[in-house]
Amino acid sequence: MKKNAGVLDRGLRVLAGLGAIELAYAGLIGSWGYFGIIPMLTGIIGLCPAYAIIGINTCQMRR
Repeated sequence: MKKNAGVLDRGLRVLAGLGAIELAYAGLIGSWGYFGIIPMLTGIIGLCPAYAIIGINTCQMRR
């Protein structure tokens, strides 16, 4: 499948995912924070299944 998440989008997803995991590990939020793995992985691979369903693409077009 082709990527549908741009550079800024991917970076924010990785940071948000790592932040949620860190807060869960520190005990500041519940264990649901470990679901931060999902945005982190979608940021790493650059493919968001929700974007694919909705038809959103934040990647820049190559010329």
